[in-house]
Amino acid sequence: MASRTSGSTLQICESSSSYLNSLNAAQLQAVQHPPQTPLQVLAGPGSGKTKVLTSRIAHLILHHHLPASSICAVTFTNKAANEMRHRLSMVIGKEKTSQVRMGTFHALCALFLRKYARSTGLDGNFTICDTEESKKIVAPLLKKYKDDLAAKDITLKEGTVLALISKAKAKGLSSLSFLREVQTRVHGPKNSDRTFPSSSTIDDIDLVVAEIYDIYEKTLRKNNSLDFDDLLLFGVKLFTSNSDAVQWCQHVLVDEFQDTNVTQYDLMTAIASARCVTVVGDPDQSIYGWRSAEVGNLARMQKDFSSTEQIFLEENYRSTASILKASLAIVAQDKTRIRKSLHTSHPAGSLPVLKSFSSEQMEASFLAGEIKRIIAYMGGVFNWGDFVILLRFNALSRTIESALQKEGIPSRVLGGHKFFERVEIKDLLAYLQLVDNPQFVPAFMRAINTPTRGMGEKSVAELLARADASKLTLVELVERIHSNRTPDVKPAVKRKIGSFVSVIRVLKQMTSDNAQPSDLIRRLVELIDYEDHLRKTQPDWESRWENVQELITFAGDVQSDLQGNPDFTEASGDTRDTPLRLFLQASMLTSEGDQQNKERDNEKVTLSTCHAAKGLEWPVVMIPAAEQGIFPFYRTDDVEEERRLLYVACTRAQSLLYLSYATQRKVAGETKARDLSPFVSSVVRQNPLLFVDNPSTLMDQDRKVICQVLKRPQPDSVQVTEHITAYNKAIRSRFSESGTYNGTISSAQTQGTQSTVFTSAGSLSPYAPTATASRQGWSSSPSFTNPRKSFDTASPALPQSTVPSPVPSNVLPHRTSPLCGIQNTPSPPLALEDQKKAISQALPSSGTQAIVQPAKPHAIDTSVLAPPGGLKRRLGMGRLPTGYANKKFKLPT
Repeated sequence: MASRTSGSTLQICESSSSYLNSLNAAQLQAVQHPPQTPLQVLAGPGSGKTKVLTSRIAHLILHHHLPASSICAVTFTNKAANEMRHRLSMVIGKEKTSQVRMGTFHALCALFLRKYARSTGLDGNFTICDTEESKKIVAPLLKKYKDDLAAKDITLKEGTVLALISKAKAKGLSSLSFLREVQTRVHGPKNSDRTFPSSSTIDDIDLVVAEIYDIYEKTLRKNNSLDFDDLLLFGVKLFTSNSDAVQWCQHVLVDEFQDTNVTQYDLMTAIASARCVTVVGDPDQSIYGWRSAEVGNLARMQKDFSSTEQIFLEENYRSTASILKASLAIVAQDKTRIRKSLHTSHPAGSLPVLKSFSSEQMEASFLAGEIKRIIAYMGGVFNWGDFVILLRFNALSRTIESALQKEGIPSRVLGGHKFFERVEIKDLLAYLQLVDNPQFVPAFMRAINTPTRGMGEKSVAELLARADASKLTLVELVERIHSNRTPDVKPAVKRKIGSFVSVIRVLKQMTSDNAQPSDLIRRLVELIDYEDHLRKTQPDWESRWENVQELITFAGDVQSDLQGNPDFTEASGDTRDTPLRLFLQASMLTSEGDQQNKERDNEKVTLSTCHAAKGLEWPVVMIPAAEQGIFPFYRTDDVEEERRLLYVACTRAQSLLYLSYATQRKVAGETKARDLSPFVSSVVRQNPLLFVDNPSTLMDQDRKVICQVLKRPQPDSVQVTEHITAYNKAIRSRFSESGTYNGTISSAQTQGTQSTVFTSAGSLSPYAPTATASRQGWSSSPSFTNPRKSFDTASPALPQSTVPSPVPSNVLPHRTSPLCGIQNTPSPPLALEDQKKAISQALPSSGTQAIVQPAKPHAIDTSVLAPPGGLKRRLGMGRLPTGYANKKFKLPT
């Protein structure tokens, strides 16, 4: 026995050593912080906050000997919880990890509300109502206000109503409290001197929403259901009123604390009855104010937990130093923020790119072409999945998706149609929801006609009315009609509902026998012949049938995850959950991105909103439309939150960062002039060296830094040459087939060989041969005449170019940028023969050419602002540090 204890102690010491030794000084301080003292860990992007959270949990268990089951760790997504669970099991083992209460706020509340349902006046088999089902409840309630709203020229949609109800719930307001708040605002407080009510459009809308809120809540209770916000509200009610529900907890840890709302903060304080709390967050990444997130909860915690201490994590492990420097400069403009910095041991790397285009089409074409160029010049280090294009809102994706498609680049939209919102998934879940909770009307409305049984609106309305009058559930009513225990309704439905009743009865019997959810789904699709139904009703039925198979797989995974978990096997509390109920809960609480296929993601460029990208990272990040009116968004009420959003987007980048904007963009069909985002322009004015306007040449040293940051093997010269050769060949082929190419002609270098390549329209690499130059500055859109065909600058098939600047590219973010105070005066076009000569020099050719290194960034030298002169400069023979760019001028061998 003694030897066993000794061995166990030795094992713990070894685990302790491994997880503590990998921490930096600030991380170690946070992990070893006394558990009795409340702690705020303010962690910048990429600073290892997940590592700190998991290490602190391990330390509480291994060093302070807290039972694993007494620790509550709250995350904002299941994906984050699963990542923490995986890391923790590597330190303390799977058995102890499974005992830690770890998950989202919603999942935690759902778990305990089922256990202690009676404490809050609920039935344990309540259904969690999703957004689509909530809209179906709100739609008929909104109809009676339609005429009144139309008379006031107000349009109100179900989604808006639900959003306003959600905001009220996030503040902890019941329907009655919300109505009183609105009435006070309209009529003034009691005993006020206000004679006439003060009403505005907002007040009119809020009064309607307040009344709908009350009926909506009563409808949810009648259906024995809760929406997502109710889970939190009822959770607060449970944890504040029932000591049995919280006495197990000795320490609470909360991730992404800056994103908590008022209700979630109240939840934390209610669970943390022992007053032992650790929160991790970053006020610079507070971007969910529109979801009622309260960055002020950090200050509120310091007030409510008076002994709270702060520790800063300021070492970034994600990005290059140049990306961090530019990102920090953007967010540091907010003078009200908590002052903290970021530093990294990574090299500086390539400077972030800031590039201007004449239209959104040119911008999109550049991004698509640049992705291809980077992949080629990295010699196989990158794949499509290493790129993300981050958008302020989804509508900006249209031109970019089109450009990617033209280039044959596969893409995916992050946070697109979620798995559990797909028609085929909701059809099957509706049957299972009815079996678990016969009171849930939305599920009945969906299942009764899936597959079609000829049940029209009149028949269903008659059933609803009869069910209300008889105080029966719809399922009970149709079963009685089918069994002749209740008279049929008009129009008659007995014949039509026979198959539906049979299916429900089979599933009920299987559930009472504790059948696993995967078996229930298999049997269900057989009973209703769902594959045939999809074949008849859906043009893409095959992919939808694959989703059905994936649902069965998910059900099997849930079963495996729940086995051995004490939260789901112990019979304590008011109710004991069935496998079906736990599966339904898992499906409803699955957060965005949990079902993404990582293997497939590597095969596609990601398009995402900046909000959806929070918490993620990519080797290459591109942020188009960095413009006034977009950053900050023109309808925003919080400019500083918009600044933080751009900061979050920039800090997703590990090795390369691109910001771009169009000087003209179509808005509602009308072309409008656009300016660079003030968040960026003010930074560039203060420090022109933070950005360059031309991409990295991706030479050996660039590849070395990128591979070092990403911890990937560096490609050898043979690999790089092969990829570039294939890239050049593909583009040369496209050009020779059509005589035109919708892109730019540029030269690229590798391993002692310079070969001419094409990148997409609107851009020329910084090492490109020159086509034409202006007397004052440089023209960014010259004309060409192809020896084979004629080009027009307005043509979509234009090979367009910019010219290497005599001023270092990092000094002038854009040749015509008002930030630089330089106006360009275009020179007359070149003679036809000169244009032909320039094009022939730029066309792809075989053979070895001199290496041309791009000019390195340096301070502004006014002497280089003089107008360039001479025919050689105009034809692209500009002298660079290693010689002339034109192939006629070679370095001596």
